[in-house]
Amino acid sequence: MAGHPDNAASRDSAVFNKIMLLSAPWAAFSRPSIQLGALKAYLKFRFPDLVAVCHHFYLQVAASVGYPEYKAIAEHMWPAECVYAAMLYPERTDQIAELFQSGADKNPELGRLNFVELVQQVQAVSDAFIDRVNWQELDFVGVSVCLCQLSASVYLLRRIRERAPDLPLIAGGSIIGGDYARDYINAFPEIDIIVCGEGEQPLGRLVAHMKSGGGLADFCCPAGVVNRHRPPASDSGEFFQLPDLDGLPEPDFGEYFALLRQLPQEKRFFPTLPAEMSRGCWWRAPDPGTGERGCAFCNLNLQWAGYRKKPAEQVASTVRSMTEQHQLLSVAFMDNSMPPRQSRKAFQEVTDAGKDFHFFSELRASTDKQSLEIFSKAGVREVQVGIEALSDSLLQKINKGTSAIENLELMKNCEALGIRHNSNLIIHFPGSDAADVEQTLRTIAYARVFYPLRIVHFWLGLGSPVWKNPGKYGIQAVFNHPNYRVLFPEELYRRIRFMVQDYRGDKTLQRKLWKPVVRAVEDWKKSYRQLHAEPFAAPIISYQDGGDFLIIRKRRLEADPENHRLTGTSRRIYLFCSHRRHLEEITHQFPEFSADDIQSFLRMMTAKGLMFEDGQRYLSLAVPSRKSG
Repeated sequence: MAGHPDNAASRDSAVFNKIMLLSAPWAAFSRPSIQLGALKAYLKFRFPDLVAVCHHFYLQVAASVGYPEYKAIAEHMWPAECVYAAMLYPERTDQIAELFQSGADKNPELGRLNFVELVQQVQAVSDAFIDRVNWQELDFVGVSVCLCQLSASVYLLRRIRERAPDLPLIAGGSIIGGDYARDYINAFPEIDIIVCGEGEQPLGRLVAHMKSGGGLADFCCPAGVVNRHRPPASDSGEFFQLPDLDGLPEPDFGEYFALLRQLPQEKRFFPTLPAEMSRGCWWRAPDPGTGERGCAFCNLNLQWAGYRKKPAEQVASTVRSMTEQHQLLSVAFMDNSMPPRQSRKAFQEVTDAGKDFHFFSELRASTDKQSLEIFSKAGVREVQVGIEALSDSLLQKINKGTSAIENLELMKNCEALGIRHNSNLIIHFPGSDAADVEQTLRTIAYARVFYPLRIVHFWLGLGSPVWKNPGKYGIQAVFNHPNYRVLFPEELYRRIRFMVQDYRGDKTLQRKLWKPVVRAVEDWKKSYRQLHAEPFAAPIISYQDGGDFLIIRKRRLEADPENHRLTGTSRRIYLFCSHRRHLEEITHQFPEFSADDIQSFLRMMTAKGLMFEDGQRYLSLAVPSRKSG
């Protein structure tokens, strides 16, 4: 057993040989934790004699409560945090149950759950896990704390501390890192060390230190590591991270699959393998008004300094190796934004493997059609695109660096290639106005022919550009979200700066402004669903090319399709605008026609809903009747 964390006495290096890495509910049960897999592989590579045991404990809980029920909880942050909060603070169960119920009232899956019974069931599984492990044989435990895992991680750490008072307990992850890690150290005595940013190098240094006989009190913490037992060396805000990702070993998910094999036959399934091409986000353009880099609402990249990417050959090799080892073909890339060049090259190499892969990835809306075709050929079937808004003025306010017509073109290209995009439309962004809403409604009228967006209510993230510059967005005050006051005692609510913040501002106005958009999106979803109710339904708007003429077909609800025939130059102009084009480009491409004649044609196409116009840029909306790519 490790010495007491406060004890700096030397130890025999041979004593240190076993650690545990743990991931709590409510991580996605259908895939291993990439954080655990990557950390274990790195530490084993550096210290071959180290025994590193990973517990993807969330899978045990999911198998116990039921996969549909677990998924419903995991997809909603506040209900997810309620379950373990009631276990941490049983005296608060009634008010926590009310918070859970408020989320359940909006979701039928959650509404079928009895909160008290759910808590009892999850606690029984969790306590059985704690009782089953021999904590005395471990030298430290590291816990990954990401979205929806805060109360669960604290509960497990608290129970471990009861079993092993002297065992060093380390936490890290996007929810508790950054400049506010010391808040959590001060609030939760269960935690000895918090690693801000990625864990490879900090944990590697800690392992080396403890293998040489050191303790936590004499651990010289690198940048980004907060140690309860040692004052900070500096407050630079920097991270102790890998300079590059070249040569990182393949993640080790052995324990996840071992656990899956131990489950009853009816509980087994084919999981998705997580992978990564990069860390951070390459979109870091500064906002002209604040100088803050990246999207104004985003705080997803606070745990990294800069953007790093893996070589394409390494990515392709890892995908081939992992899928062969586990005999699976579904892979989810966990990048916040895939690197454009490397991703094209990596997917081209993966295509050469000749396997029927199913990939998920996150993309920027600026991804061009050629790249999407390469991705589709490799097996990209689902993407999440950073669309966020369908108004140019609002896209500028959130510093997205894209335009409404760019977003529509990406949606169109996904439709043409059969790629499902699960993308968000943010509403209630502070400072948005009637013009933003009007532009959004206008764009939706044309976007309805493509797969619908998902409404997401703006939430204020700690450390985001909006949080740092509230005045620019009409915000008078920022503070912890009041739901944390339900989940945690008042003392902790006041001591910790939590990841989800709230604010005083124009929220009432925003709710009123965006009501028409909510209705429009609901109608969009309904009509798209109805028009695709039949198997193998054609795209809502498509074309057939006859060489010197073009037939465009636009399907309608409860009416015969509209059919349009374009001939000669009209056909050529329409196909030329398959990619967004400025009016100057179009008139230059077709000099034999006057600008007035071209504009008249474009206005007619726009009026019929066959093209979209935005600031003298034009996009043809019809996709090929046969899948392209």
